[in-house]
Amino acid sequence: MKLNGSQILVETLLEQGVDTIFGYPGGAVLNIYDALYKNQDRIRHIITAHEQGAAHAADGYARVTGKTGVVLATSGPGATNLITGIATAFMDSVPVVAITGNVSNNLIGLDSFQEVYIAGITMPITKHNFVVRKVEDLADTIRLAFKIAKSGRPGPVLVDITKDVTSAECEYEKKPAVLAAPVPEVTDEEIAKVAELINNAKKPAVLFGGGVQTSGAQDELTELMHKADIPGCHTLMAAGVLDCNDPLNLGLVGMHGSMSAGRMCADSDVLIAVGTRFSDRVATDKNRFATKAAIIHIDIDAAEINKNIPCNLSVVGDVKDVLQKLLPLVRKTEHKDWIAKIDDWRSKDYKPKDVAGVLRPHQIIGCVADNITEDDIVTTDVGQHQMWAAQYARRTKPRHFVTSGGLGTMGFGYGASIGAQVARPDRRVVMITGDGSFHMNMNEMCTAVSYNLPIITVVVNNHVLGMVRQWQTQFYGKRYSCTTLDRKTDYVKLAEAFGALGFRATTVEELDAALKQALASGRPCIIDAVIDRDEKVLPMIPPGGSIDDIVM
Repeated sequence: MKLNGSQILVETLLEQGVDTIFGYPGGAVLNIYDALYKNQDRIRHIITAHEQGAAHAADGYARVTGKTGVVLATSGPGATNLITGIATAFMDSVPVVAITGNVSNNLIGLDSFQEVYIAGITMPITKHNFVVRKVEDLADTIRLAFKIAKSGRPGPVLVDITKDVTSAECEYEKKPAVLAAPVPEVTDEEIAKVAELINNAKKPAVLFGGGVQTSGAQDELTELMHKADIPGCHTLMAAGVLDCNDPLNLGLVGMHGSMSAGRMCADSDVLIAVGTRFSDRVATDKNRFATKAAIIHIDIDAAEINKNIPCNLSVVGDVKDVLQKLLPLVRKTEHKDWIAKIDDWRSKDYKPKDVAGVLRPHQIIGCVADNITEDDIVTTDVGQHQMWAAQYARRTKPRHFVTSGGLGTMGFGYGASIGAQVARPDRRVVMITGDGSFHMNMNEMCTAVSYNLPIITVVVNNHVLGMVRQWQTQFYGKRYSCTTLDRKTDYVKLAEAFGALGFRATTVEELDAALKQALASGRPCIIDAVIDRDEKVLPMIPPGGSIDDIVM
């Protein structure tokens, strides 16, 4: 049948199983929005307050569902407003297809109104990008974009479509949804070598990252650890992948990870790195990281092998597939002496203290965890509150902790919360943010109110840029250059102005009461949780340091 480009785009998105897209209209995409209007019973469109919020929403949708998120923006500033969101998805390996409009073919290259070469701008932060200048190429380009976004190590793909393509007509033929490209098979010989190293280990350890969540390999990882009695720790991107209550889970590792997790990696004789890339926040001093260990690196991306940390054995493949093949070859065993040593370290881990009448960060996150279920979702912005959330949010399931890890994007949280809540309307979404991060994208509260999304925002409010202030305290002689905000924003009145509910808490009791009221209300809420400006994220390994330099 003959359709115009906008109709072809809608039909091709439906082919790929898309039911929701996030975006913001404009001149170059008016034809697409007209097609969306005609198909609003088939595809839901969520309009955000800003294109960056839409990009983060598509990202959050993808993180909690495992599906490919879709964001749509117009040409010029609409397209450039997606860049931070695209880069965030790229750094954290999140499958997103970003669709942008552009000026018509006859206006390309003339510095036309709202013209920008978005494909060139986004080339370093996408897996691939396309410029569609013929309507005959549109359907297959969209199909290929989805295939690339989900194949191998996932990531964002951009498709830029000129306006005349969206109105031109051609024949359209419906096709089945495109599947991700198959991953190369790992060999029996590779798996056997890994199993032999693990079976001979006296002090084995697992370091697992977001790749375990992406591949859905949490059950296989748990089985491996318990079968061979191997303790483990996780990166920021893997919070919740392994049940936080699992006795073999030492929690977060790295700059703000537990001392016991860092000691375990440093003293292990075999370190199994699964779905992680050894970032500088994990291996803070690459020359002193796990120097006693034979390192096994399992990852789907060959480019990560030996990039940051040299390994003794590597397996390039899908984590779930690799672990399934490895499990039968690993012997059931116990490492009693090793576990006893780790338990001793754990007894000496940093434990924050309660102070009468003072609201402290660990209490805020703990109170949130006490009031929500294991099926509810915690999202964060970036800063001190993010690390406190990773340390104390007690997530027990994959895809229930959503945060910007690689890029560290302040302002990520609200957009991501919108995507998460749209994707999972049966669950509650609680966003942990700081007053610095929240001011960057708090405009998205209007989106939550407009769509009746009952997102609860807990502002960990210290009136400063807390993480930067902590570094200034530690390394810059307490010269607090531009980090003391002392903004006069009244978050309770702000919530009311948006049409939401607002609460303020200065004690644990007030916070608990506010959370209970917020959860019962079924409405978007802000809770202003006030803390001291000199609270610090501890423990901390200084940049370039090792576990031997940890500040407790």
